[in-house]
Amino acid sequence: EVLLRMHSVGICGSDVHYWQHGRIGDFVVKEPMVLGHEASGTVVKVGSGVTHLKPGDRVAIEPGVPREVDDFCKGGRYNLSPTIFFCATPPDNGNLCRFYKHNASYCYKLPDNVTFEEGALIEPLSVGIHACKRGRVTLGSKVFVSGSGPIGLVNVIVAKMMGAAAVVVADLSASRLQKAKEVGADFTIQVKNETPQEMASKVESVLGCMPEITVECTGVQACIQAGIYATRSGGTLVLVGLGPEMVTVPIVNAAVREVDIRGIFRYCNTWPVAIALLASKRINIKPLVTHRFPLEKALEAFETTKRGEGVKVMLKCDPTDQNP
Repeated sequence: EVLLRMHSVGICGSDVHYWQHGRIGDFVVKEPMVLGHEASGTVVKVGSGVTHLKPGDRVAIEPGVPREVDDFCKGGRYNLSPTIFFCATPPDNGNLCRFYKHNASYCYKLPDNVTFEEGALIEPLSVGIHACKRGRVTLGSKVFVSGSGPIGLVNVIVAKMMGAAAVVVADLSASRLQKAKEVGADFTIQVKNETPQEMASKVESVLGCMPEITVECTGVQACIQAGIYATRSGGTLVLVGLGPEMVTVPIVNAAVREVDIRGIFRYCNTWPVAIALLASKRINIKPLVTHRFPLEKALEAFETTKRGEGVKVMLKCDPTDQNP
């Protein structure tokens, strides 16, 4: 293990959801819990067995750590391990604090040209990497991204990086669509009150064809339905956003057109890839951060996120006068 002095921690929609509702699906907050799972910091102390890190190293933290080497770990899909530790998922504490202890194997050294903020943004970026891999985005792909929050935006960035020829993004908010344009979306659609079928034909008309891949980042029933109708026969719908447990979808439409529906659960094996992309300046995720607060103003930061202002809110855990 390593002890870290935390630097930057991003606020995620799930953090806000736990704070407001005390649960997400089967994950229920039963006792006080530290939030935060998008984080970077500096190594203060290392355990006796740690060789790849030393005090003073700047690191990005992968929040999901398998507790045992089960079949999922052996197969390289450790994110599916049922006993995995995950920051800020009950009953596991997160890392929105001054000092934090984490498994050293899941702390990744940041090159000098990658900032602490970028290090913290690797967590949401990883969702985009994992989703686009699951959707098999490749050279020349046409992609529809449903939802333009932080996760929709990282999917735009990653899809373009993976060779997508055209990416269209749909959202209710004009300002969020403007952000999508900034990070590389080719087309945007502002959602009004279209039916799912109408939405699908809008996507087709702006792209000039049906997308081979749809990445659904809202979890809203109507959007999932639109995702099925929009995706080209033989294509793939990736479900990233999580909404109600039961959702009514046109499953026969998907079945007879051989539209593959794939889920994602967080990510795995994405931190080294993300760090390489950031260090080589192949991608720019800095525009995602729109608000910054010191740790003392965490409540204000959470309120800002809850109101849906900006894109990514970042907390600064500046520990100038603290000792571990």
